[in-house]
Order: sequence, then structure tokens, then C-alpha cells
Amino acid sequence: VQLQASGGGSVQAGGSLRLSCVVSGRTFSSYALGWFRQAPGKERDIVAAISRSGDDTYYADSVRGRFTVSKDNAKRKIYLQMNTLKPEDTAVYYCAADTHPYGDNWLSLSREKYDYWGQGTLVTVSS
Repeated sequence: VQLQASGGGSVQAGGSLRLSCVVSGRTFSSYALGWFRQAPGKERDIVAAISRSGDDTYYADSVRGRFTVSKDNAKRKIYLQMNTLKPEDTAVYYCAADTHPYGDNWLSLSREKYDYWGQGTLVTVSS
């Protein structure tokens, strides 16, 4: 399984970006998926997660109401729509796949549960 993230860039505060991540592998629809981010000097923390059914989502408190996670099984992609960006959103964003989720509605929230990671895409938000 390989993941390739794209869509990062530089934007002013209040702007928007959409991250995409294409996932290889024959059973994309069976994966739970997530987005994490890591700012300089900080740990990699979860931003959003989506269950393999697509019916359940999770958002970190810091992004809830501004970010939206979604997936397209036909295109084998996961997306992160980021609106009303703030300087504190500046980080490298990583997509990740949990290829053995515990159920259709399982949300993988810990780094350790994810077994495949993308290379990261940098998002810089200026004030």
C-alpha cells in the first residue's frame, strides 16, 4: 500500500486549501483513513479520521467546524478541505491508512493503529 499526498502550499490566514491523497492497494474501501499534522518541534497529532464506511468522521477540537474529511472509493482518494485557515494550522500534513480497522464504523485515532503513511505535504499559513 502506498499513499501520495498533494495540495499543500502557502496561504494567508482566512484562506482555504484542499489536500488530496491517493492510496494504492486493491481494497481501498476496506481501509479506515486519517489525516495527521506535525508542526516543527511538536508531535504528529491527528487532525481528522474517516471510517471505512465513510459514515463516521472525527475531528480534532482545533479544526472542528473548519476542516472536512471525505473520501472517494472510486478514485481511491481521501481529501481534507481546510477553510478559515489560521497560522497555527501551519504544519506538514500526512495521510494515513489503517488497513485492518475493527469495523465498518471504526475510527482510528492513534498513530499506532495506522500501518501506512504518505510522505507529507507542507501547509504554511501566514498572518
